[in-house]
Amino acid sequence: MAEIYKLNIDGYNAELPILPLPSGIKICFFNLHGASEMTEHCGKSLAKKLNGCDVVITAESKGLQLAHVVARELGQNYYAVARKSKKLYMQDGISVEYGSSITTGKPQELYLSRHDVELIKGKKVAIVDDVISTGESLKGLEALVEKAGGIITQKAFVLAEGSAADRSDVIYLAKIPLL
Repeated sequence: MAEIYKLNIDGYNAELPILPLPSGIKICFFNLHGASEMTEHCGKSLAKKLNGCDVVITAESKGLQLAHVVARELGQNYYAVARKSKKLYMQDGISVEYGSSITTGKPQELYLSRHDVELIKGKKVAIVDDVISTGESLKGLEALVEKAGGIITQKAFVLAEGSAADRSDVIYLAKIPLL
């Protein structure tokens, strides 16, 4: 039987499996994929904490359904998606390189289509994602928004992991430890 970490995410009770990473650290694994009820709850809760943004951006893949709910709740018809690989339709888009996250362990790149560049150019942008830990993925999203000409107004996450919970520049619903 796997170890479980129980927590309350702004009124939603969740049980997260504790998983070891190759580095020896254990994480409380949070996965919104396929969890429609939890995604709806978290998206609605985050939307209530965001104000004054014109558009939401997230990185694929676990942030996708979350950003969908947040954008819908904010009355936005579109949200921007930073892809982790360059798709055929993105030949005229932009990209940025950034450091490794706690789960990837290697440098990465984010891509934004021309459509999404135009969507956020000159707009107030809220970055939305599932978990902030080291902040490396956030740095990539920040660089992408800035390169596209957007103005970052808020950075919102469902969970803040470890010392990320001490950051004053992010909004989050609950915190989880690194074990």
